[in-house]
This record gives sequence, C-alpha cells and structure tokens, in this order.
Amino acid sequence: MSNAPLMPKATAVWLVENTSLTFDQIAEFCKLHPLEVKGIADGEVAAGIRGHDPITSGQLTREEIGRGERDTKHQLRLSVSKVVMPEVKKVRGPRYTPLSRRQDRPNAILWLLRNHPELKDAQIMRLVGTTKATLKAIRERTHWNSASLTPMDPVTLGLCSQIDLDFEVNRAAKDRPALVEDQGQTLMPAAVTTAPREPVTTEDVFGKPSAPRPTEEEDNFDADRVFGRLKDLDFGE
Repeated sequence: MSNAPLMPKATAVWLVENTSLTFDQIAEFCKLHPLEVKGIADGEVAAGIRGHDPITSGQLTREEIGRGERDTKHQLRLSVSKVVMPEVKKVRGPRYTPLSRRQDRPNAILWLLRNHPELKDAQIMRLVGTTKATLKAIRERTHWNSASLTPMDPVTLGLCSQIDLDFEVNRAAKDRPALVEDQGQTLMPAAVTTAPREPVTTEDVFGKPSAPRPTEEEDNFDADRVFGRLKDLDFGE
C-alpha cells in the first residue's frame, strides 16, 4: 500500500494502546477500516499481535502524534526517512523455469537450433534458461534423450515470450555480416545484342589455312643423282 507504515496492524495495536488518537485517525494512517481498528481496541481483531512502535522505527514523531491528539481532524503523516538507501540493482541471472516446464526445455532448445541457427549460445541460454553443457549435448546429439526429442516452439511451451524471442532474433540478425546475394546469370545489354555483326568467314570458324607441307620426294630430292642419270642415257645423235 502506498504511504502505509510497515506492519500496519501491529502499528495500529501500538497506537490504540499508547495514544488517545481516534479510530478514524489510526485507520487512515494505517490504511485500515475504522471498524477494524475498533475491533483491535475491543480485542476482537489482531489478537496476539504485538504492537509495533512507529516512533522507534522512524515512521512517526512524538510531535506528530501530539498534534493528532490535540486536533481530532488532523491526519497523521509518515516521517520522511533521513537515511538514503542505495538503489538495489537487479542482477540478471538465468531465467527461472517452472518444474512443470523443465522437461520440455530440451525440445525448445532443439527447435531454436533448427529454426534460428543464427542465435548465439548465450541467447538460447537466456531464452529457455538452460546450461551450456545441455545446449552442447543437444547440438552434438549426445544428450541422453536425443532419440526422443521433438522440436517445439518455446513460446508455445511458455518458456519465453514472443517479444523476447523476436528481440534476440533481431539482435542476432544485426550482428550477422551481410551476405552478398548471388544474382545469377543476367541478360547482356541491348547495345551489345543489337550491334551489327561482321560476316563470318571460314577463317573465323576453322582458322587460317596452314602452308602445305612438302612431300617426301621433295624433301629427299638429290640434284646430283638426277643429273648423273641423264649423262648415262644415250640420246642418239
């Protein structure tokens, strides 16, 4: 309750026993019903509760109680604490998983590994509250119950919210380097396809003709032998 003292019933017991404040004043200060305060005075309510002194706890001053006793219309006000309490930072530990849901946690891990391989181990551990050893065993299929595991959505199982899952997936997508998409084969520009073509010749298809190779007789031609035979011939005069 806002602006209510600590242990309101115990404080009401002490005020009833040690002050002359009205039931309405005590009820308004302790955030109780006036009939409940009247029942405390009659011993019908809060039987066995030991009164709590609001003065020693710093919730009321004697001057404030005195003003209320002198003026029945005065509303008691809580004293402002002079002690500055340091802000307690909430340490974010592993997510608590109810006992009834812990048996479904391996199925949720398998679902995340198959459907969101971009998630890091730390992200999966935050989402379903698992350990690194369990995550590694399921990934490497060395888990004792690997044969019976079935991928199941952790949101459907109640292990995490859809908002948490989307947040981790978007974070993983931002951390992942951009991949260059394979555009595949593209059409050639129109300027290339519509340009006039030169006539195709046989040299373009078969290449330039090579020089004729000399025959074997031409390679072995001996002029002296030929002229020697001519001298032996008798032409007849």
